[in-house]
Amino acid sequence: MKTILIMRHGEAKPMQADDASRNLTEQGLQQAKDVGEWLKQYFEIDAALVSPFVRAQQTAEQVLALQTPKFVETCSDIVPSGSAHTAIDYLETLISMYPTYQTWILVAHMPIVSYLVDRLCPDTMPIFSTAAVAIIEYNEQTGRAEFTSMQLP
Repeated sequence: MKTILIMRHGEAKPMQADDASRNLTEQGLQQAKDVGEWLKQYFEIDAALVSPFVRAQQTAEQVLALQTPKFVETCSDIVPSGSAHTAIDYLETLISMYPTYQTWILVAHMPIVSYLVDRLCPDTMPIFSTAAVAIIEYNEQTGRAEFTSMQLP
């Protein structure tokens, strides 16, 4: 059984012409740090997929500062307009390639974070507040997953 953590980035600065370049606010940085501290208590993150957008990269930096994942990759499939189907197919491929990695985190955006949960756990589409984390137990043998909880900052 694997654990998949799906996280929305921390609070970002207001919308700008270039959405991909938006930074986190001071509160967003603190949210990410607080969630990172909580995650450290309960999970040893082995691998991370992170959206290339600045606010997701900044969130991941705060979260992963307290851990040393063996695998970290910027993944353009998990941008706001990305395909959850493609992203989950890619994640499942990585899980099969790295069978010893038990805990995976994806740091992305609304609405794709909700779609990712629904793709793994049909009929479960939570709305994520900033820096929220969905916790999913995933059976790599059967491809079935169970949404267990949502952690808020």
